[in-house]
Amino acid sequence: MAVITPFRGLTYNLHTWPDLSNLVAPPYDVISEKEQDEYYRTDEHNVIRLILGKQKPGDSDWDNRYTRAAEKFKRWESEKILVRADKPCIYLTSLTYNPGNGNAERTRWGIIALARIEDRDSGIILPHERTFSAHKDDRLKLMRACNAQFSQIFGLYEEPDNTLLKACKEAAGFKPNVAFEFRDGTKHEMWILQEPSLFKYISEITGDKQIFIADGHHRYETALNYRNIMRPKYGRQASNRSYEYVMMYLSNMSDRGLTILPTHRLIKKAPDFDPDVFLEKAKSWFTVKDFPFSEKIITSGCREIKSGLEKSGIDNTAIAFYHYKADKYYILSLKPEVRKEMGGDLHPSLQKLDVLVLSRFILQRTLGFSKEDLDDSELIHYQSSMVTSISQVMSGKCQMVFLLNPTKIEHVKEIAGNSLVMPRKSTFFFPKILTGLVFNKIDPDEIIQRP
Repeated sequence: MAVITPFRGLTYNLHTWPDLSNLVAPPYDVISEKEQDEYYRTDEHNVIRLILGKQKPGDSDWDNRYTRAAEKFKRWESEKILVRADKPCIYLTSLTYNPGNGNAERTRWGIIALARIEDRDSGIILPHERTFSAHKDDRLKLMRACNAQFSQIFGLYEEPDNTLLKACKEAAGFKPNVAFEFRDGTKHEMWILQEPSLFKYISEITGDKQIFIADGHHRYETALNYRNIMRPKYGRQASNRSYEYVMMYLSNMSDRGLTILPTHRLIKKAPDFDPDVFLEKAKSWFTVKDFPFSEKIITSGCREIKSGLEKSGIDNTAIAFYHYKADKYYILSLKPEVRKEMGGDLHPSLQKLDVLVLSRFILQRTLGFSKEDLDDSELIHYQSSMVTSISQVMSGKCQMVFLLNPTKIEHVKEIAGNSLVMPRKSTFFFPKILTGLVFNKIDPDEIIQRP
């Protein structure tokens, strides 16, 4: 089913830059304008200049952030700042991080390789979240200008025995080719593997797998659109040309290092909001319990709220609610008999999602938001940190917050397996994959040799 293959990746010249900590950056779509400036100042060769170039007042069709990224990419390769592997490779990576929930550090393992792009109805590479046209248009302009993929799509496969990772670790030995600590405290290692026998083994293992897209839906859609643009010019799938593939970071769904964080919903301003009226309406669908709130909640890292949410949400949907100047917070537990009232348009697997319970019963029916409102980024903000979320409400920057449990990986698999998609920001696979470890240069005339 899935076709996974090695490739001649481009990396920073590791003889010149053995430490990549000042050259890499998070994915473009989580970088604020302030952070963009910081990465620009960090190093003149930071990947930010490729993935998120600055706009200028005099930008035109022939001189803009996409053309400037292409020029810089070409120059960096000619100056050996970036070097391409002399033969196909698969890149084994480890990422050690603090999950932020009071537990000990954990390590997530993955490989970076190429995956053959599949049509939307193939049932092989499965998305799980909605995408938006503006993001795809932006990434397509960059890909067409540079003929390259700078960031990996984060894909998950299912293999309980973990034989793929074991084989890669055996081939890697001990000393990594890359090792550094990023500014956020995460620790990264990467081994460059070049054994053809390993590639054949990986191809056999993944040949009957489906891949679930955990993160990078826009980038995958962009690669698919790019492929469809290139086919009329150079040939179709049978040619196995490089544009038929996309660079992926692949991790086992059973990996102990896999973490999904919740994405809480902050409401900037709800018209005519009255907390007593709101709570009374909510009782039509939820059992509501209140708890005293004080600043100790913040200083203790919100452990009390997290614990209450987890216990109430083991076999049910539980949502915590806090509003500006309140001396209480609330946990709303869905009444089991009302889940069927979510709407006949929702597949049963979608009805299990806490984010859709929040959307249907609270945001729409209780607060009166329209479906258009739910896509309004000025009205609804998203935040993975519970402490930050509550702090923004305490400060008055937002009027209220709805705090969620993380989406379960079983739900992601079930929904994607049914060819369905979740609302945006339903999952946050943590940490994000750094951009700058490996790049994929796309030469339309290059044929990808499958193991």
